[in-house]
Amino acid sequence: MKSLEKIKNQTILTLLLALVFLGCERDISDDAVLASFASTAEIFTDSPVGMGSDFYFPYRGSKATAWSVDDSEGYESSSSMRFDVPNATDPEGTYAGAIFRVEGAGRDLTNYDALTFWIKASQGVVIGELGFGEDFINNEYITTLSNVSVGTNWQKVIIPIPDASKLIQERGLFRYSAGTQATNGLGYTFWIDELKFEKLGTIAQPRPSILNGNDVSVNTFIGVNIDITDLNQTFNLGNGRDVTIAAAPKYFTFSSSNPSVASVNDLGVVEILSAGTAVVSATLGGEDVKGSLNINSIGSFSLPPTPTRNASDVISIFSDYYTNTTVDFYNGYWQPYQTTESADFSVNGDNFLNYTNFNFVGIQFSNPTIDITSLPNLHFNMYIPNGVPSNFDFLVTVVDFGPDGVNGGTDDTRHQLFVRKTPSIVADSWMTIEFSLNGLTNKSNVGILIFENINFSSLTNFYLDNIYFYK
Repeated sequence: MKSLEKIKNQTILTLLLALVFLGCERDISDDAVLASFASTAEIFTDSPVGMGSDFYFPYRGSKATAWSVDDSEGYESSSSMRFDVPNATDPEGTYAGAIFRVEGAGRDLTNYDALTFWIKASQGVVIGELGFGEDFINNEYITTLSNVSVGTNWQKVIIPIPDASKLIQERGLFRYSAGTQATNGLGYTFWIDELKFEKLGTIAQPRPSILNGNDVSVNTFIGVNIDITDLNQTFNLGNGRDVTIAAAPKYFTFSSSNPSVASVNDLGVVEILSAGTAVVSATLGGEDVKGSLNINSIGSFSLPPTPTRNASDVISIFSDYYTNTTVDFYNGYWQPYQTTESADFSVNGDNFLNYTNFNFVGIQFSNPTIDITSLPNLHFNMYIPNGVPSNFDFLVTVVDFGPDGVNGGTDDTRHQLFVRKTPSIVADSWMTIEFSLNGLTNKSNVGILIFENINFSSLTNFYLDNIYFYK
């Protein structure tokens, strides 16, 4: 009996020790979950604060040496960050721009409501972008204040945080981009000091928006992905002045009223899944967001005829079936008279040009121009949704830049091609349109295609695909 009692006592002791160890393991696990990151507010105050030794990462095309520490200028101090914006012709970089990414795990910014700093410039300038949240890794919480007017005296800039609860481990503490568009290509200098995050307590009246606060309606098809764009957050700074900042999609919580028709992910990408209607909306920090995307999914999208010509017999401007030549733009947004906007889309990986609010539009491919002497024909596929207007009259112009290869020179030639309203011009179906360009005098420096409404045609919306020259 004594031996049995001893065994019984040892068993109870073992069980008790096991429970103690399990309890200790759970406590350690809880501690790991609750681990926090440094909440240092300062980024630069006379010198970089806690940034490590490798924290400055210039943007591609910018001047890598634009940033330095200036020990002769400072806001109520002797030092500041100096940014030398280069001339637009500088071979080392045509603008100044970079991110400041802290080395290590990142910082906990949840207790702050704004990034603040003092700034001045060598002359009155407008800085293109100032902000934070870009780390060249995931770039989840990019926040940008655009077109900041800066004078020659020190002034304080406040960039509110759209939702500080998201910034638990942020590495991208500052970003900037500054060019010379407003200074006729001439460089200048600006200084920043006392760069830090603050809890001001005066940031109020949040008014978030998507799609610039508009309720946008679209007709679309199964397989199309649509990006929710123009995401902003507006605050009152407590001094009677509002400030609007561009906020990354990850700050928002998106939702669809009918997920079986249209789903939306946390990056604000809407995927059309079936025919029907749905409304995509959002919240930010518990606040309803102004603006919505009203979706009317028509159903399956019919693709244009698959091109069959040999690639060696084609110079492609826009097609997924051929390698496209270098294109400067598919919409030049020529001012002041152009109204045409672009709403390009893809269906299951096939890309399409979509011109809306159409009056005229240009596609330019001038770097380099193309020689179509041996390929004097033009092909494109066109789709007009919802109906062909009764006064449809469509003009296509092909422009050759002449021997000087410059658009607008005295040696330019052009050839105009008319698409009149005939029984073959139909809605909701892909049309194949082809022209001979034998009437174009010069064909060795072709650089622009122009599509245009003429004779008061009221065509407003159409799709294009497979734009190419051929033998």
